[in-house]
Amino acid sequence: MSNDDSQRDPQDVDDDPQPVDNPLDDAAAGALARARSAAKAAGLSPSSRAVSRRRRRPASDITFSSSRADGRDPVLLGDQLGRLLAERGWSSDVAVGSVVSRWPSVVGEDVAHHVVPSTFDQGILTVQADSTSWATTLRYMTPMLLERLAAEVGPGVVTELQILGPAAPSWRRGGRAAPGGRGPRDTYG
Repeated sequence: MSNDDSQRDPQDVDDDPQPVDNPLDDAAAGALARARSAAKAAGLSPSSRAVSRRRRRPASDITFSSSRADGRDPVLLGDQLGRLLAERGWSSDVAVGSVVSRWPSVVGEDVAHHVVPSTFDQGILTVQADSTSWATTLRYMTPMLLERLAAEVGPGVVTELQILGPAAPSWRRGGRAAPGGRGPRDTYG
């Protein structure tokens, strides 16, 4: 065999590194020599393949996906979210939330300009009107609005519509409140 490096046999690798001037190169060469000698003692050569440490499953444990749906098959995100909402009992809350976000298209632009939904709890949708006249008008429209809401979110989700008028100022505190007084009757007298 010739001394050409491209034709050298991997088994003929020298265990002793060549002397070097740099101490870092000397440490690296020493570590390489120790690794080569440990591999040679273990019976490994540079051409041998690495041993896989992963345990193989017995042939009886291997399962294949069938033509029928099982728990490992991919599921569409919308289907998964629908199942999650149904399991948690959030379907009605999400439906009412979608109505609240589309409030102008559900009740109309004129009504939505003066009435805003505020809360939904246990089938009761609470709305706030910006004036007492709009609150009164909405009380007359309640059956029609409940029908429209049932068509949007399903029957039985919104069972009652609670209508609040505009928020009045509080007369219980402030510079003009009388201590121990009965409210606005005692403030201007």
